[in-house]
Amino acid sequence: MSTGQRKPATGKRLRSSELTRAGASRLSGSRYPLSGFTLLELLLSLALIGLLLVAMNQFIFSMGELWGRGVDVRLFDRHVRAVTRFVDNTLQSTVLPAAQGLQALSVQEVRTPDGGSENLLSFELPAGSHVLPWPDAPLPDVVCALGLSRDQGLILYWHSRLETHFADEPARATVLSPLVTGMSFDYYNAGFDSWQNYPQLQRSSSGQWELPNRVRLRFTYDRMTRETVVTLPAVSPALPYF
Repeated sequence: MSTGQRKPATGKRLRSSELTRAGASRLSGSRYPLSGFTLLELLLSLALIGLLLVAMNQFIFSMGELWGRGVDVRLFDRHVRAVTRFVDNTLQSTVLPAAQGLQALSVQEVRTPDGGSENLLSFELPAGSHVLPWPDAPLPDVVCALGLSRDQGLILYWHSRLETHFADEPARATVLSPLVTGMSFDYYNAGFDSWQNYPQLQRSSSGQWELPNRVRLRFTYDRMTRETVVTLPAVSPALPYF
């Protein structure tokens, strides 16, 4: 009798433990016991993430510094190319008036806006140019000249033959580049088969102005210096009219 009474009690304890495990399984949503990161694992993961962020910041800052150092150089070189290309294209377009019986390039005395005058390399643009700030509608038959000012840089002097006071008023001035600090002229000596560079336009032995073969432009910004060469177009004889 005494042994028979202990069995139901044991059975109740077994059923109670089974219910406890079943309830824990239902709460966790899985048959496996609950698990998580330990404090040591969390600290290691935070340390690794911090090191990764520091490395990324150093990389980004170093790349930005390297990129920033080259911005001035790239912008300066782009400006040099743009100004040189404009001068070259403008001078090349002066070949067209030669086919109409006009002199494409010459050395002329130009009256400047400050009241002075200079002997400058002059040319004509039959269709004008988009860089010339006309007060009204743009005019054709524009007489231009390249000049250099220590304070302003490379200057394009210009006015149109169609203006009322063309012969009385001085030419207008447009700054092409404030970074041009020097302009010189190359002459080819066929007798010696050599090139000679002069800071000013040259005259022949008879006193006539001689056209250079090339124009050299020197650009300066901060500690950077660039020099470019613009070849003057060869003027061919005028074509006959048919």
